[in-house]
Amino acid sequence: MRKTYQYRLYPTKRQLSILNRSLEVCRRVYNDTLAYRKHTYETDKKSVSLYATNSLLTQWKRENPTLKMVHSQVLQNVQVRVDLAYKAFFRRVKRGENPGYPRFKGYGRYDSITYPQSGFHLNAAGTHLCASKIGDIPIILHRPLDGEIKTLTIRKTATEKWYASFSVDVEPTVAVTIPHNDRVVGIDVGLTTFCTMSDGTTVENPRWFRNDEKKLAKSQRKLSRLEKGTPERRKQRKIVARIHEKISNKRKDFICKLANNLTNTYGTIVFEDLNIKNMMKNHCLAKSIGDAAWNLLISTTVNKAEEAGCTVVLVNPKQTSQMCSQCGQIVKKTLSDRIHSCPYCGLSMDRDLNASINIMRLGLQSLG
Repeated sequence: MRKTYQYRLYPTKRQLSILNRSLEVCRRVYNDTLAYRKHTYETDKKSVSLYATNSLLTQWKRENPTLKMVHSQVLQNVQVRVDLAYKAFFRRVKRGENPGYPRFKGYGRYDSITYPQSGFHLNAAGTHLCASKIGDIPIILHRPLDGEIKTLTIRKTATEKWYASFSVDVEPTVAVTIPHNDRVVGIDVGLTTFCTMSDGTTVENPRWFRNDEKKLAKSQRKLSRLEKGTPERRKQRKIVARIHEKISNKRKDFICKLANNLTNTYGTIVFEDLNIKNMMKNHCLAKSIGDAAWNLLISTTVNKAEEAGCTVVLVNPKQTSQMCSQCGQIVKKTLSDRIHSCPYCGLSMDRDLNASINIMRLGLQSLG
């Protein structure tokens, strides 16, 4: 099983300059690799492989000694990212989509470097991360790092904070195919309430973005009035980024705790397989749907369930809100109708609770 552990880094001033220089070097290698592949195809109609671009690094290092200041495998990983961008582009073309061609990275748009195999280790005390060509960076290991470390990614956020992400291989401690208990729950996500469960439990919608929307708008108006390239604008840009970061952190913290509670309480969890991309086309609800982050809840629960020994089932959402959970008849409702009143069997309950019971039933049917 592959897991990722993220820790905060506190580099010194000298290490900050080295890290920023490494990001800039990697950005230029990314752009040069993309330009080479694009030019070769336009002139010779030939597709350049990843290994062909890797062989260019030796020549580029002779021409530009600055590249030697970055670990060799980090530079190779940059070209892997270009290759992945091309593969994603052609995959979308084959699906019939209209994807954008891989783009060049502008200044400040490259924010992470990856050590794919070697060149890094933690010291014995766990207080410093020793990264090749950078030095011993102070790190806060707020939780134990279990498993065999495979890769390291050092990332810079928009608020200029630095994080180290370790990808590790761990042995599963439970049989992930067998639920740890026989409790089943269907979950209906919404906007009035964040989610309603088939056992009657409800979770209120915190509305993280809505609560800070006015403060964010005020900061963005101030940013737009400042002249580009000035220190004042850079300072204000960081203030706007900090507001976005706080909103994102509160959302992730809430959803991680909720997903952890779900996987510890229930053995089988059933969600609707929502097409959120199409739902976002409703301009009246798009902001609230994006703020609710339903997809983040589902993906986080799936990831936690793999380790906790839970089963997560995604079912077709068709008619789950319209169908009566007692008699199975279709009772048409609009979004403003919050009570399910069945004229056939007389059942009356909250429409979200009715939908969550239908979701649970569909999940059990799919499991046989």
